[in-house]
Amino acid sequence: MATLLPASLPLARPVPRDPAWRVRLFWTLAAAAVLWPLFVLSEFRPWQLFAPDSLRETGRFLADMVPPRLDAEFLVLVARETWRTVAIATAGLTLALVLAVPLALVSARPLSISGLAGRMGAWPRLLRWSVRGVLVVLRSVPELIWALVFVRVVGLGPTAGVLAIALTYGGMLGKVYGEILESGDAQPTASLLRNGAGRLQAFFYGLLPQNGAELTSYTVYRWECAIRSSAVLGFVGAGGLGQQLDNSMKMFNAAEVSTLLLVFVLLVAGTDRLSAVLRRSLG
Repeated sequence: MATLLPASLPLARPVPRDPAWRVRLFWTLAAAAVLWPLFVLSEFRPWQLFAPDSLRETGRFLADMVPPRLDAEFLVLVARETWRTVAIATAGLTLALVLAVPLALVSARPLSISGLAGRMGAWPRLLRWSVRGVLVVLRSVPELIWALVFVRVVGLGPTAGVLAIALTYGGMLGKVYGEILESGDAQPTASLLRNGAGRLQAFFYGLLPQNGAELTSYTVYRWECAIRSSAVLGFVGAGGLGQQLDNSMKMFNAAEVSTLLLVFVLLVAGTDRLSAVLRRSLG
């Protein structure tokens, strides 16, 4: 049965306009005023993509990409470079772990013995901030810049890519590892340190059990990112799929570019899937 409203109750009238339109308009204009000079400074001109010459060249290149090159000789080369890309990422991440884990343990406040009394001592505090400064420097320089430096030092090849990933990802992992260790419950670790346990014992029995899943999940995610980075580093001569793609682009061989792009998409999709399965199993 329908409920009847009292005759004296006034009906709600629709609001003719948004009451917050002035605030929305202000922030929209403010964002435009800030972003427009940035677009001008970056010389962002998207309309050039639709110029007749650009459309003609794009259409010709896309037409040459079909069909992709699928002969056995080229597929063997692509398979070898794909495996090399994964190897560069894995080796680089392994070296990054060797660098990041000790730095994270030194910078983590829960593992500081002098901090048990409340205020950390001057020298331990200086050491902790020095290590954090090193991590800032390592992660501030993109892996592409490190790769350019190491290509000049060790020459073309995967070694430059491995070292570039190791340094940049070492800084990233060390910073995040330290934050994860400091975000957990520090009471078990403090109890172990007060009862004579060493720092490594306090880490393995106090911090690692409660933060192990999060640490491993982030490491798997970084391995996934390292595979993407290793493909990009090939464009500066660090080996892998990126270097082969760069060679094909320079030779204007669109069929080879099409094959390499398809393989790269499949590699990233497979990595994403594997990473999701690993993180789900850890969670």
